[in-house]
Amino acid sequence: MVSKVSVTRRAGRVRRKLKAVAGDRPRLSVYRSSKHIYAQVIDDVKGHTLAAASTLDKDLREKLKTGADVDAASLVGKLVAERAKKAGVEKVVFDRGAYIYHGRVKALADAAREGGLDF
Repeated sequence: MVSKVSVTRRAGRVRRKLKAVAGDRPRLSVYRSSKHIYAQVIDDVKGHTLAAASTLDKDLREKLKTGADVDAASLVGKLVAERAKKAGVEKVVFDRGAYIYHGRVKALADAAREGGLDF
């Protein structure tokens, strides 16, 4: 079992590295729970969320069998990319948080890239 402290430290380490590389680009942050996946594009300078999507969105919830698989993550990635493009965001920095870039997190990132977001 991984302690909460180590997860928080890992996420902080990832975010510190992102902040050094990001410049003025917003970040695409991912949160993954056991039943759902969430993604949001955040402008850290202003402290605003520019676009967000999750498996709890009404249009996605009806299409999905479960919110905890790779197919659901890829649909969330496409949706957040579409909403970010509508908000005028072209380039982002991918913030995986404390999660390994594998499985649902990778599927979301790949779908966002296909949706037109540039990492």
